[in-house]
Amino acid sequence: MLAIDHNTPERELWREGVETQMRIAAVGGSHQLCIFEQWCQPGLGAPIHHHAVEEVLEVMSGRAEITVGSEKVIAEKNQSVLIPAGVRHGFRNISEDILHVRATIASPVFEGSYDDASEQARRWLPEA
Repeated sequence: MLAIDHNTPERELWREGVETQMRIAAVGGSHQLCIFEQWCQPGLGAPIHHHAVEEVLEVMSGRAEITVGSEKVIAEKNQSVLIPAGVRHGFRNISEDILHVRATIASPVFEGSYDDASEQARRWLPEA
C-alpha cells in the first residue's frame, strides 16, 4: 500500500494566473493514473490541447466554460466533464472568483499536445 500526503506538494505556476498541484502521477508511484488540481484566475484556464488518453475534468469550485471538440458546456461545483481520448479540449474560468478544478487522466504521465506551439510542454516522469 502506498499512502500519499497531499498537504506537502506545493503548487507550481504553469502559466500566468494558473497554479497546479500534482497529486498522483508516475513520479509518486502511480502506474495508471495522473490526478492534478489547478487554481485559475478569472478568464484563465487551459488552452486547447489533447491527450492520447481519456480525461475527467471536475469543477471543485467556481464556474468553467469547457470546450470539448466543437461543443461548449458550462460546469460548476460538483460537475464533471468526460473528455474522450484524442479529442481537442480546453477550459477557462468564467466567474469572478478562483476556479478550482481536478483533472484525472488515464495515464500516470501527464502529456498533452497544445494547439499553441508556444505553450510549455510538461511531463512528470520518475527519475531514472
